[in-house]
Amino acid sequence: MTTSRHPARPFGRALCAMVTPFTASYELDLAAARELAARLVDNGCDGLVLNGTTGESPTTSDEEKTALVRAVVEAVGDRAAVVAGVGSASTAHTVALARAAEQAGADGLLVVTPYYSRPPQDAVEAHFRTVADATALPVMLYDIPGRTGTRIETATMLRLAEHERIVAVKDCSYDLLGSTKVIGRTSLAYYSGCEELNLPLYAVGGAGYVSTVANVAPGAMRSVLDAHDAGTPAEAARRNQLALPLTELMMASGLPGTVTAKALLGFAVRAPLQPASPAELTRLRAARDALLRG
Repeated sequence: MTTSRHPARPFGRALCAMVTPFTASYELDLAAARELAARLVDNGCDGLVLNGTTGESPTTSDEEKTALVRAVVEAVGDRAAVVAGVGSASTAHTVALARAAEQAGADGLLVVTPYYSRPPQDAVEAHFRTVADATALPVMLYDIPGRTGTRIETATMLRLAEHERIVAVKDCSYDLLGSTKVIGRTSLAYYSGCEELNLPLYAVGGAGYVSTVANVAPGAMRSVLDAHDAGTPAEAARRNQLALPLTELMMASGLPGTVTAKALLGFAVRAPLQPASPAELTRLRAARDALLRG
């Protein structure tokens, strides 16, 4: 990973939650992964987040996860940060995945709150600390209570911010007030994990985003932040508006973002996910093409 990245943005600004390419027979396609990773970086992604929700982590084996990290690191070198999703419902398993990702060359770890068991806050905190202590890699916490059933509460987040290797948050809490409070009181880099909040969170001090839509429109997603940084908020708002139709179709129209992104990229999904229908694909392509025309 390049060493010139701003300390308030430890993994850059524009990160893509990269899909995991599979062949038509549902095998891991490492050649396609290398090609996609290089294309995303060439088109404006500062970082790639692998083996997350968009990467279909529930359906990939530990060996596949490690192989994907190694292949993408080889493909992008030091041109972008490679953050490996290592979350699971088990602390011991998460630690094992974290160590494997470190050995495979990852630059950082994405660690989701343990799901299904719904641990109380002291157990959530202990889980994150144990994982952060297991490697030398910086950690991005993943706060997505809608999927895990458990929020990383503000008081817990403030305590975790004191850990030297816990440096960032992927924020899918839909709590702009709470996130803004933590941004103001800590050095944690907040990355929006919900496209509709990319610009609002950035405007109140966020570090950037981790975007599923960036799989198919990386330049368009980045241009919103570029316009904000250029001191042209009206242009940032205009570009954000242009991205909304595709964002809504991909992320809020009944299909998972993994399915919609892979439909546009031409990759298979593993069950229980099912591919988009021809009619859905037609609508997605129309929205993508309209965005890319600007």
